[in-house]
Formats: sequence, C-alpha cells, structure tokens
Amino acid sequence: MKKFLILLLMLAISTFNIASAEMVIYNTNTGKFHKITCKWAKKCTVNCIKIEKAQAIKRGGIPCKVCGG
Repeated sequence: MKKFLILLLMLAISTFNIASAEMVIYNTNTGKFHKITCKWAKKCTVNCIKIEKAQAIKRGGIPCKVCGG
C-alpha cells in the first residue's frame, strides 16, 4: 500500500510539472512575448516562436502590454 501511495504521489507531481509549463509566443526580434490567445501573437509570423514562458523570460523577454504575456 505504501509503495502504491508513493507511486501515485510521484505521478501526480510529474503531471503537475508538465501542466504548469505555460507556452507563449516569443518574438525573437522585439523580445516581447504573448499569450497564445493574444491578438498580437496571432499576427506575429516572421520572427515568432512558441516556447515556455520561463524560457522567454530567461532570454530577456518582456510581457506584452495587452495580454500580459
């Protein structure tokens, strides 16, 4: 029973880590990042990539003034 609970806890933690990685659209030219649903993210085509928000911040990205990134 104890092994089962530990396994269940480990599974829950790994699922939470995967789900908590928020994806954003990052403009490599301007350094701004947008939520995927942002109207400016949808208009961004040439210099934009889809990455995790933490990575966008690590690259020095700043959040969009409209959506807050």
